[in-house]
Amino acid sequence: MSIRATSTYGAIFPGSQYLSSLVRQGTISKEAAKRLRWMEHYDRYHNARLTCRYYGISPQTFYRWKNRYDPYDLKTLESGSHRPYKVRRPETPVKVVERIQKLREQYPRWGKDKLAVLLRKEGLEVSASTVGRVMNRLKARGLLREPENVRLAKLARKRRRKPRYAVRMPKGYTINSPGDLVQMDTLKLQLMSNDVRYHFSARDLVSRWDGARAFRRQTSFAAARFLEYLETKFPFKIKAIQIDGGSEFKKDFEEAVQDRQILLFVIPPRSPKLNGYVERANRMYREEFYEVETIGHTMEEHNKQLERWEHTYNHVRPHQSLDYLTPAEYHKLWLESQNSKRH
Repeated sequence: MSIRATSTYGAIFPGSQYLSSLVRQGTISKEAAKRLRWMEHYDRYHNARLTCRYYGISPQTFYRWKNRYDPYDLKTLESGSHRPYKVRRPETPVKVVERIQKLREQYPRWGKDKLAVLLRKEGLEVSASTVGRVMNRLKARGLLREPENVRLAKLARKRRRKPRYAVRMPKGYTINSPGDLVQMDTLKLQLMSNDVRYHFSARDLVSRWDGARAFRRQTSFAAARFLEYLETKFPFKIKAIQIDGGSEFKKDFEEAVQDRQILLFVIPPRSPKLNGYVERANRMYREEFYEVETIGHTMEEHNKQLERWEHTYNHVRPHQSLDYLTPAEYHKLWLESQNSKRH
């Protein structure tokens, strides 16, 4: 564990490892740890402007936190509550609140819109948003509870929900051979104002072997058909597939993957860089295929063009990442190396 002593404040600044452990334990927040680094930098160089430039903050922000900072109480670097001192009090009449509560208890499965219509029929002009706010306040105070049957029905539906076959990639999963991991993704194409198509891409991480197919719709059934197509085009068995969280990679696609006993990994939300190989494939298709070729009017023509480009990509186009071999040449050399190991 590394710590650094400082002298200006007479305190000890924690090192990065210790600071990270404090954040993990919940002792201080990430924001407080960031501000503590500001103070450490200032204590080291005794130059507020330098610290502000280094961390990209304004002097006003730095001095506000410096004045609050107590080296013996790191909680002074935590953000306080931003709740206003004077909170606007609800102005909905008690009569309306009571009527909303009774209607909701009478019709527990009806939402704010329906209840607002009933209230207007009774001569109470209340908006649906007001009804919703009133119900939320009643629930927060424990004055409005759902009937037991409603709660049990929700729990039953939650239990019936089938868990996904796709999981996060486990730590330590090795990728050494072609087929160990194939990344898949989709690309939306607007060929004409009324002609939208969806391009499905797949790229093997080891050999860089590619497969592509175009469909009219971005559905899980189309993704399952794409998987069938890849099985006929890839010269090796696909052992694992990595996808994003798109709906086209659920239902029919998951069932098709599970039937073939292929591992299926899903990346976390908003993490396209984890699918970087197929994202690069999408860019390549845009730049070297769609911006160059005149795409046929029918899906049959489109996919025949894609098949010709696939052959060019896998058998003709040199790849810098493969020492300027083609995926086919790389796969051939890999097979030869495996045979020589066996003998």
